[in-house]
Amino acid sequence: MTESTDLTDIRAAYDTVADSYADLLRDALAAGVLDRATLGAFAELARRGRPVADIGCGPGRITGYLAELGLDVFGVDLSPEMVAVARRDLPRLRFDVGSMTDLDLPDGSLGGIVAWYSIIHLPPRLLPRVFAEFHRVLAPGAPLALAYKIGDTRHHLSHGYGHPISLDVYWHPPARITALAESAGLTVTATTTRAPAPDERQPQGYLLAARPV
Repeated sequence: MTESTDLTDIRAAYDTVADSYADLLRDALAAGVLDRATLGAFAELARRGRPVADIGCGPGRITGYLAELGLDVFGVDLSPEMVAVARRDLPRLRFDVGSMTDLDLPDGSLGGIVAWYSIIHLPPRLLPRVFAEFHRVLAPGAPLALAYKIGDTRHHLSHGYGHPISLDVYWHPPARITALAESAGLTVTATTTRAPAPDERQPQGYLLAARPV
């Protein structure tokens, strides 16, 4: 199957910025109260005894935090360079190259999925496929935690993290994200929005959902 040019562009952009991105965001979670609260709730809801996946893990900053919370977690990212940084910085954890549009994971195998700002570069036409993959690989009762940017527009970045890149960023209204999750067969348990931080241009959204038992 020929890969979508959208995925090719995302991989190329994050391969370019991998080290700079990791350095810039390394300590960002320390200031993210609602981020940590959502991830903490996810950790309590995760099905113990099964692995948890951080999909679109980048350099592994969320993966490492979930491991500190006691989860058996591994990361998956489209960018080989991001995976290389994650393996370098967190050598005790597993990181794989892969795409959330076609996860190389067995049906019902995961105790939970985190997708932390990892759907924001995919065009809306690919999102039903992504949420269907999330549903497929989650065990019954296992949760999904997702963070995204709130709005209803597409922004194109020609420069980011100190490098020239070509990357689209999609903002979504909360109702759209909820509808995508429910259309894939997931049960939405919580949605949260927060005002933008001083260095952000838009509100941020969080969703907790689960595959029904």
